[in-house]
Amino acid sequence: MRAVDIIIKKRDRGELTRDEIEFFVKGFAAGDIADYQASAFAMAVVLNGMTPRETTDLTLAMAHSGHMLDLSDVVDLAVDKHSSGGVGDKTTLVVLPIAAACGLPVGKMSGRGLGFSGGTLDKMESIPGYRVDLTTEEFKRQLREKGIVLTGQSLDLAPADGKLYALRDVTGTVDSIPLIASSIMCKKLAAGAQAIVLDVKVGLGAFMKTLDKARELAILMVDIGKLAGREVVALLSDMNQPLGCAVGNALEVIEAIETLKGGGPMDFREHCLQVSAHMLFLGRRAKDLTEGRSLAERSIANGSAFEKFRLLVQAQGGDVSYVDDPARFPRANYIETVRSPRSGFISQVQARSVGEAAVTLGAGRAKKSDPVDHAVGIVVHKKVGDWVEQDEALFTVHANDPSKLFEARRAILAAHAFSETVVAPLPLFYA
Repeated sequence: MRAVDIIIKKRDRGELTRDEIEFFVKGFAAGDIADYQASAFAMAVVLNGMTPRETTDLTLAMAHSGHMLDLSDVVDLAVDKHSSGGVGDKTTLVVLPIAAACGLPVGKMSGRGLGFSGGTLDKMESIPGYRVDLTTEEFKRQLREKGIVLTGQSLDLAPADGKLYALRDVTGTVDSIPLIASSIMCKKLAAGAQAIVLDVKVGLGAFMKTLDKARELAILMVDIGKLAGREVVALLSDMNQPLGCAVGNALEVIEAIETLKGGGPMDFREHCLQVSAHMLFLGRRAKDLTEGRSLAERSIANGSAFEKFRLLVQAQGGDVSYVDDPARFPRANYIETVRSPRSGFISQVQARSVGEAAVTLGAGRAKKSDPVDHAVGIVVHKKVGDWVEQDEALFTVHANDPSKLFEARRAILAAHAFSETVVAPLPLFYA
């Protein structure tokens, strides 16, 4: 078998066999197939696509290119949750404690933020002492003993995907649904997931801008899961405006704590309850989604979900006094509330613009080596469909640099649009 023949076959719209895909992925991971050949292969996939079976074979080949984490000796059913990323998406911080409080052990490996999409690990690191570098042994022990883990990727999981993604980023081959789907799913399978809830974001602040594209990606990932013998459900959720109100690391952790205590923004709370219901149903802790939601609501009402979050922080070395008293979190030096320039209905809060403003303030990274300022960020006070009076609080900027505050304030104000006529609220979920 030769790499060039596989490239030519895909270039000419042929359907690759499992053996051909495994040969190519193994060779690329081992360094026997050159970067330029992998780039040509990726471009052929971008132009000609892949069948669900080909995409599943690619996913499994990349998953098996490194360690495969086996959690069967720790939990009866390993359930994972993945979000395709967005602005103000701190869902994991609420959903994991809810699921664990309802008797479903959850161990999750998360990533850092890059660009306008925030990273779960960056948020948790705003709690002093919190460790995100657990070893595999520590991961499994904590999952067995505490029923909840949230850490970074410590294993050499799906290294072929890491190599291929780095190439795609610089060769114009990121925008391919089979390549996106296989990249997401191979890491989930390698991390030991037997059931997966996918939260696929749609809109201005998401990678998938249109509902049709998001649906295509979601259906393909569900198909991959089924063909790989996993249970998968995909939710299509809105990311045209920020999720919740807070955007920025410590601010988002505080909002998650408020939500676990029964407060928090209504849209964010509802989002978390729906995702939790699906996790509890897939994890066989609820007979249907109605019971799953009821269990999730009860875990918030009786305080058990909040206690699981405390337990998580404590187990991973975090200072739990920050969870008990969120006023201890770092505060920015400059906190300015911007008031509405006019009265009207809010017709848009452009999620990507808000996310990029947060990066400008220092809450995210423009490149991987950038440091993160945990204190800075934005709190949006109005959502699409809300009425706002002139001079009423529109948003608050938390900054540590006056020039960055000025730049962010201007961008966030421009992200808001107003209407004189009634505007319908955006749906939380589309399908």
